[in-house]
This record gives sequence, structure tokens and C-alpha cells, in this order.
Amino acid sequence: MNVGVQRGAIATVQVLGLAVWFSMSAVVPSLRNEWGLTSGGAVWLTASVQFGFVAGALTSTTLNLADRIPAPRLLSACAAAAAACTVVLAVSVHGLALAIPLRFLTGVFLAGVYPVGMKLMASWAARSGRGLTMGILIAALTLGSTLPHLIAGVGSLPWRGVLLAAAAAGLLGSAICLLLVRLGPHVAPAATIRNPRYALTMFTERGPRLTNLGYFGHMWELYALWTWIPSFLLATRAAEELPGSVEIAVFLTMGIGGVVGCLLGGWGADRYGRPPAALVALLVSGVCCLLSPFLFHSSPAVLLAFCTLWGAAVIADSGVFSTTLSEVADQRYVGTALTAQTAIGFALTVVTIQLTPLLAEVVDWQYAFLLLAPGPLAGAFAMRALRADAVSTGPSR
Repeated sequence: MNVGVQRGAIATVQVLGLAVWFSMSAVVPSLRNEWGLTSGGAVWLTASVQFGFVAGALTSTTLNLADRIPAPRLLSACAAAAAACTVVLAVSVHGLALAIPLRFLTGVFLAGVYPVGMKLMASWAARSGRGLTMGILIAALTLGSTLPHLIAGVGSLPWRGVLLAAAAAGLLGSAICLLLVRLGPHVAPAATIRNPRYALTMFTERGPRLTNLGYFGHMWELYALWTWIPSFLLATRAAEELPGSVEIAVFLTMGIGGVVGCLLGGWGADRYGRPPAALVALLVSGVCCLLSPFLFHSSPAVLLAFCTLWGAAVIADSGVFSTTLSEVADQRYVGTALTAQTAIGFALTVVTIQLTPLLAEVVDWQYAFLLLAPGPLAGAFAMRALRADAVSTGPSR
């Protein structure tokens, strides 16, 4: 089957299947009025998904689901299940008591969408072009994650309608996957020797350790920014003058800007090497964190341009880290290494997702994103060290 068609189909499935991820974040303003939702409640609507994702990823790995079940079928079933959880929430839930468990289950099932999508996309990519190929997949994740903001910003759907629209996208993605997606010729063979302890022992190896440190710095910033950028923008003087609405602005800056960043990051990783591409993205996003208080009161045009740059930089290195770890880890246990990296990284996102609004209550949203700066800046130091290793031993491609 045509490689381009398969990559396009997998990317489309990711966009649609991941639409439910931030569906609740997109409707938080409505829930504040209808449910009397507090900042703490809003935190848990997102954090519960992250916890569910970690639990789902670890369960899938323990049971070897991606090896025992054909990947397209697994992805299709998980996308449909995540959408079904969102439908139940939309039609029958009236408070956090049921919403949080349903969001946790949504995260569990999304662990069968994103990581399995990585496996499928990688199976259609030779090593020489793997950076850009993974960039395409992360671009699809970015677009899908911000899609609910577009849904909420266009027209006047009630919050339950936004959730149902996101769920419908997920179900469509499930159907497309089942009908069109196939495993490619470059699929990595499963390890014949199992060593779950490699999830810990890889940190004794310099290459995997530095790669993971860079990734953890990236994750410290990414999901907190995606979760709270609407609140940040709503608190600015330019909020009422942004194009369309704050939701549209989030989709344009984090979504469309993020897609461009992913493609540039993947291209840069293939052209200049993995560590340099990640280093540039981390430095740019870290500087954006530091500049955010100074641009908080900027004009709408300047604020939109700044957030677009930030949205591109914050996600540009995501696929680079997965690609790098798949190349520097013990090749017998790449699956274990990637799962551990993802699980720890997503668990870390819960910390900044919870702390950011707490800091905003103390110092206002103008200064809240300063909390995120240490992550990408620390990650940049790790990538600088990895780049030095690559220069001394030959480029990492």
C-alpha cells in the first residue's frame, strides 16, 4: 500500500482520535458557571486524564497488548472506547464525582491511541527520514489536542455539544483506522529476551539518561502550557480583541503553530541531527516562558505572534526525543525504554498542571508561566551535553 496514503491515514486517525483529550479543558469556563467548578476541580479534570494515560501505558506494556493484538485493531478499539467515555460524560454527568473517573478511563484508552500510533507511523519510515515522520505524528497529536478549542470557538455549541462533537471525531478516527490503516514494512521486531528492569537501568547509560532528562524538561512545560494558555489569554487586556475568541486563538497558536513546529523539528532532526534540533526548540520555549510576563499586556497582534512562536517551539522537540531514545537505547529493549520515558514524562505533567493555577492565584496569570521555565532550560543543558557526545563520536541521525 502507498506509504504516503498510510502516513496520511495514521495522522488523520491521530487528529480525530485525540480530540477528546483536552475536550474538558476547552469547556472549563462553562463548567465554572454550571457546576460551580473551582480551579482545583479544573486541575483534576486534566490531571485525571494524565494519570489514566500513565496507567494505561504501563498496563499495555505489562500485558504486551501492542504485540498480542494487531496494532490497527488496538488503536481503533481504544479510540472508540475513549470517545464512548466522552459521550457518557456529555449526556449523563452533572459533577466531578463521575467526571473524574470517566476522564481517568479516557486517559487509559488514549494510551492505546498515541503510543500505538507511534508504532504504526514508525513502521512506515526508514531511519533516514524517521525524524520528519515522527514530526508528522506529533503534529497530528497537537492538532487533535487543540481541536476542541476550535469546536468551542466556532458557533455557540453548549459544553455538552462540544464534548459530543469531539467524541464524534474520535469515533470517525476509529472507523478510518479499522478500514484503512495497516502495519508497515519497517516494524521493529519484538525483543526475544524480556528485561523490564531496563526501564530503570537505562538511566545508568549516558545516552538514554541525557535524552530522558531532555524529554522530562520538555514535559514539565508542555501540558501545563496547553492546559492553562486559555486562562492566561483570558486574563490579558487583549482577550476581547483576539481573532474570533480566546478558543480560536488557542487553536491557531498552539494547534496550527504547533503543527508547523513539529514539521520543522522533525526536518531539523533529520538534517542537522537530533540533539541540535531539540536544543534549539528547548531554548526558544524556555525563553518564551521567561518573556511571558513582559508580553502579557502586549497588543493582540504581538501577543498572537508570541504565542504562535511559543506554540511551535514547545512541541517541536517532542518527536525528536522519541526518535533519539529509539536510537541510543539498547535495541533489544527499545519498547520498554519508550514506555518508561512516556510514563514518567506524563506523570511529571501532573505536577505543573496542578502548581500553575495555584501560583496564578498568588502572583496573577502574568507571572504564572515562569514556573515552567526551569524545565526546558534544564532540558537544553542535557541536549547540549548529548550534542557534545555526538560531535565526538559522529552525528546522531
